[in-house]
Amino acid sequence: RDKLVTGVQTCALPILAIFFRGMTPEETAALTDAMMRSGDLVSFEGWPRPTADKHSTGGIGDKLSLMIAPLAAAAGLAVPMISGRGLGITGGTLDKLESIPGYDTRLSVEAFKRVIAEVGCSVIGQTDRLAPADKKLYALRDVTGTVPSIPLITASIMSKKLAEGAETLVFDVKCGRAAFMRSRGDARALAESLSRVGRALGRKTAALLTDMDQPLGRTAGNAVEVAEAVETLKGAGPADTRELTLALTAEMTVLGGVHPDLDAAQRELARLLDGGQALEVFRRMVAAQGGDPRFIDDPSRLPQPGAAVAVPAPQSGFVSFVDAEAIGRVVLQLGGGRTATTDMIDPAAGVDRLVQAGEPVTKGQPLMRLLAQDASRAEALVARAAAAVAVAAEPPPARDLLLERIA
Repeated sequence: RDKLVTGVQTCALPILAIFFRGMTPEETAALTDAMMRSGDLVSFEGWPRPTADKHSTGGIGDKLSLMIAPLAAAAGLAVPMISGRGLGITGGTLDKLESIPGYDTRLSVEAFKRVIAEVGCSVIGQTDRLAPADKKLYALRDVTGTVPSIPLITASIMSKKLAEGAETLVFDVKCGRAAFMRSRGDARALAESLSRVGRALGRKTAALLTDMDQPLGRTAGNAVEVAEAVETLKGAGPADTRELTLALTAEMTVLGGVHPDLDAAQRELARLLDGGQALEVFRRMVAAQGGDPRFIDDPSRLPQPGAAVAVPAPQSGFVSFVDAEAIGRVVLQLGGGRTATTDMIDPAAGVDRLVQAGEPVTKGQPLMRLLAQDASRAEALVARAAAAVAVAAEPPPARDLLLERIA
């Protein structure tokens, strides 16, 4: 036991030094490279398509990966995407995909590459052999209180992303109340660090700072977000999810050499979205990973809640603000999130039909619906959910989704 304690303390000392003293860009790149090489490396050398991936720092209603992967593949990229699970109020792409009956996120590297070759994209979870040093270091960071360190965050994210083999990496760095980086300055610093390390290790990179003061789209949860992603892939869906889907995918296709510039990319990607090509790639990916694609045409095949409780507007006016952090906490209490990695998630729990800033509402009109296993659980959260939506006499200024581009 004494040897174990001494070993943990010895390993923790460098982590504490990094937390308090920081790292130079060269040191951050060296740490990332070492963590990347601690396990298997996926190679796409010689593939006919350029490879690209996108990473988000997470938020409320952030189902963008579900649209971006198939859209980028429909445009001509190969998209190897390794995603994570939700913890706390932040949702996880894997949890959303696993609400699709049969969808397997635990593919081997060989099966992962096979799906990408056949379909154009695949979304899976981190395997035990991809950047295993990251899991060990994260456990140390957790117990030593050193999680919020930009060099360590950068090395953690980039070691996994670089191990998956994509040539191009685009980062969606969220900023705001429900983001890991609340201030714009911190978000910019992380975006620059991620991009800098990626370039130092031979990748093409870009980053967008995007707003996470308010939720994305009209849903937050797991199955409900999958259903909304499908609507977006059908050329409909909320305007904000469509805007960011096109913007981030355009960055990927331009850096990947598919399109000459961002304007041309957005025009062509909008055509692929509206024409159903991206939806077809998504359908094929779901089937290739064991999922039942019939839910795409029949959403009732997704997990359904036992109860749906409307949250009435307390007054008439215009929605001036929707608090993403508060909505995230409501989803968590409904059963749609986890506070520990061992917690079970209710895939049907969450929020849907959520109003957005700028919309007029009348007193008593539903601001959203709360979805849960039973009505009593949802009813207990009605007041808290209503408090997350501010209603004013005048409409607010237009929301800026794209805050900054880090090239």
